[in-house]
Amino acid sequence: MQKTIYEYSHEIYYEVFPISMKNTVSPFLSIVIPVYNESDNIITLLDEIQAVLADQKNYEIIIVDDGSTDSTFSLLIKNQNLYPQLTIIKLRKNFGKATAFNTAFKFVHSEIVITMDGDLQDDPKEIPQFIAKIEEGYDLVSGWKYPRNDPLSKILPSKIFNHLTRIITGVNIHDFNCGYKAYKKIVLENIDLYGEMHRYIPALAAWNGFKISEIKINHRPRRFGRSKFDASRLFRGLLDLITVKFLTNYSSRPLHIFGLLGIISLLAGFIIGIYLLILKYFQNVAIGDRPLLLLAVLLIFIGLQFVSMGLLGEMITLKEHRDLKVDHYIETVIGEHIV
Repeated sequence: MQKTIYEYSHEIYYEVFPISMKNTVSPFLSIVIPVYNESDNIITLLDEIQAVLADQKNYEIIIVDDGSTDSTFSLLIKNQNLYPQLTIIKLRKNFGKATAFNTAFKFVHSEIVITMDGDLQDDPKEIPQFIAKIEEGYDLVSGWKYPRNDPLSKILPSKIFNHLTRIITGVNIHDFNCGYKAYKKIVLENIDLYGEMHRYIPALAAWNGFKISEIKINHRPRRFGRSKFDASRLFRGLLDLITVKFLTNYSSRPLHIFGLLGIISLLAGFIIGIYLLILKYFQNVAIGDRPLLLLAVLLIFIGLQFVSMGLLGEMITLKEHRDLKVDHYIETVIGEHIV
């Protein structure tokens, strides 16, 4: 077993069993696989990846054991010498796929990164197709499980979720949930993942101006183990969808959302207030004990708070915009110019 390296980053304590490749040339491809209790699948998956990439030795595989409670980690350690391209990262508990991805991305060395699940449902034979699509000039290529080999109880909520996500984000791909994706490294350097945000990498990438495509992939039925999907993940994903909508549409112009809500609230408060004034001075109706009076005051104060929040957000955004380097926006420069 190789010497263990201990790292501390973002409050995640993990052990790293580094790549044993003797080749000092940077790999052309990094394959990232988060796993949680996949002891029945992971060795078979590594064998399949090796077979697909038999003619290409210059690649790396980064597996993140996301707090498995079965023998996944011990199997990886036991068989590590059989896979010279392998790096194993063990998280100290189950943090979730987004954190596993974020951790693995810090160890990526290549310019092309492929992420896939460790349950054998993602077919490694699709790897060349992903690479070819990236080489066409796309920055992110998302897999579309077609046809999908899962029970209806999983397929139906996923279809509803994907349809809703397409409408809200404006990104026209069919399968946001698919973990089988290919990226240029620059995409991963410009997004931060947490919660269930890994589902929305295409939306975050599109917001940053990256080119996105989608390919149909072979989706195999699960052979061993059980799905980690449950209703709570869907609920958390929907909450993160709201976050993504805000980040991609309003993070650079927060007053547009908070100001709109504030104006609506202020107008409603003023309209109710005018109505009460008409009752008071033209119809001589007592309004001091009417609930509408309290509602009008509440709406006016809430409106002022929303507008204030929007203005504060604009001030923070302006400061960050001034601190942002201009090359964040640049894709290509042709010719030599002095700036």
